[in-house]
Amino acid sequence: MKFSWRVVLLWTLPALVIGFFLWQGAFATSAIDASRNTASTRMTYGRFLDYLDSGRVTSVDLYEGGRTAIVEGIDPQPELSNQLQRWRVDLPANAPELISKFKEEKVSFAIHPIRNDGAIWGLLGNLVFPILLIAGLFFLFRRSSNIPGGPGQAMSFGKSRARFMMEAKTGVKFDDVAGIEEAKEELQEIVTFLKQPERFSAVGARIPKGVLLVGPPGTGKTLLAKAIAGEAGVPFFSISGSEFVEMFVGVGASRVRDLFKKAKENAPCLIFIDEIDAVGRMRGTGIGGGNDEREQTLNQLLTEMDGFEGNSGIIIIAATNRPDVLDAALLRPGRFDRQVTVDTPDINGRLEILKVHARNKKLAEEISLDAIARRTPGFSGADLANLLNEAAILTARRRKEAITMLEINDAVDRVVAGMEGTPLVDSKTKRLIAYHEIGHAIVGTLLKDHDPVQKVTLIPRGQARGLTWFAPNEEQGLVSRGQLKARITAALGGRAAEDVIFGDAEVTTGAGGDLQQVAGMARQMVTRFGMSDLGPLSLESQSSEVFLGRDLMTRSEYSEEIASRVDTQVRKIVEHCYEDAKRMIRENRTAIDRVVDLLVEKETIEGEEFRQIVAEYTVLPEKEQYVAQF
Repeated sequence: MKFSWRVVLLWTLPALVIGFFLWQGAFATSAIDASRNTASTRMTYGRFLDYLDSGRVTSVDLYEGGRTAIVEGIDPQPELSNQLQRWRVDLPANAPELISKFKEEKVSFAIHPIRNDGAIWGLLGNLVFPILLIAGLFFLFRRSSNIPGGPGQAMSFGKSRARFMMEAKTGVKFDDVAGIEEAKEELQEIVTFLKQPERFSAVGARIPKGVLLVGPPGTGKTLLAKAIAGEAGVPFFSISGSEFVEMFVGVGASRVRDLFKKAKENAPCLIFIDEIDAVGRMRGTGIGGGNDEREQTLNQLLTEMDGFEGNSGIIIIAATNRPDVLDAALLRPGRFDRQVTVDTPDINGRLEILKVHARNKKLAEEISLDAIARRTPGFSGADLANLLNEAAILTARRRKEAITMLEINDAVDRVVAGMEGTPLVDSKTKRLIAYHEIGHAIVGTLLKDHDPVQKVTLIPRGQARGLTWFAPNEEQGLVSRGQLKARITAALGGRAAEDVIFGDAEVTTGAGGDLQQVAGMARQMVTRFGMSDLGPLSLESQSSEVFLGRDLMTRSEYSEEIASRVDTQVRKIVEHCYEDAKRMIRENRTAIDRVVDLLVEKETIEGEEFRQIVAEYTVLPEKEQYVAQF
């Protein structure tokens, strides 16, 4: 068990205080008893007066201000008449006549003064407890001074919490960053600015003050910042945007000032602010006025980046995946001179990323990284790293020596669709799911503008009871109207197969996810891409996320009449594609029945085998990734 001074102090301090007071009382009582020379027996006050009147008292010692007496005298009992006895007598509070009576009876008496030991010990007792308490608190504060945010750091609450490295040893270089060559080239110039500023100053160029990295999550923005820190060889500060903002007014602005103060002392240097949207959101939201803590922090940041004094020698690198919510004053040149887009990689970028992450993986000889890159369009760098890691985990679980394509394929399925479930037993439900998935596959195969089928499976993954995979042959930056309609038609193929083969009464909820995608694609065709009878009009903004400060009071961009026409056009597109899908199902029923029987037996059919079977019954057209879920 780990030894803790705090626990020891917590239990020992009260015990010491209680023990001290008990010892004090015991010591004071014993001292008084010893000074009194306590007698063995007691005598009542009335009997004492009788003894005094009869001349049997020889001496009296008075204690405690006359309240207690030790009496020495002769006992009236015959057998004790020749022996002096001692008694203890409790005297009344007010008996001044006793002194006169002692003199009349010629009794020797002595008055003993009150001892001051009790007062001394009481004073010490009153002082010891506060001293012990203060000493204990002082010890606890010292012990907690090394804990972030502990009470020992109360005086440094407004200090910057940025991690500082005189020579950043992140272990990441530009060679370790792949797939984003354009962004690397922009940022390599920053390193050159820091190492050889004379090359640029000779032609009148000045060092950029800030670089904003923009891109979806997982594309490598933070990794690029680590690479810059590892390459530059200058002091490096790293902090998250959320670490500036606190519930206490003025703390965020104080931390910004402290950060730039430290940076100026170590210039030239780099400051990396991750997730800057946490502190750099638009001002003037209309909620809470303009005096909230986050806005004050942003104002201080704007001033430090490009204010009256300036910050020469400091380069700020920030990262965000929400550039649309950032304040305009933050984005202007002079603060962030450059905006570097770090987007999802293309096929060549994915191949380079796979090569980087495959360095420490043991791959089988048949593994083709090029084939993996072609199968993973839309994957970010983080997705590809996770893909190879999942494949390595599956390899270890199956006790294999090296990663094979089987593990790669299973890892892709797991990353995209989820964990593999228990295979379905042969039943009516299994055949219905098979017809649903083959409906997607047959419609997608017969449409010229649709991507080819890669695999059809009845093995459940995640929430999907079955899956149909479509894989594009090449990167598609632009999508045509024919391709969008082909995707909608193929997405409706599953519902169409249920309707044609089992009847309208047997249509299930399995097409719920497909219908959501269909509605989204059809509405975008009408409102964003101008692919309807409404003409080339864009009726909705490109942003899919609502920002409260900007969109709270946004009015509709079109009238109710146009909204009704939009709904009519969306319904028209979907109904037309649905009729096409049902027609293809009816015309190819024989091929569908054969493939369904094979799928129920094997549970998974690869795309090439599927196309060979369908080609026996019809002529296939010569031919982005869509996953239809049941």
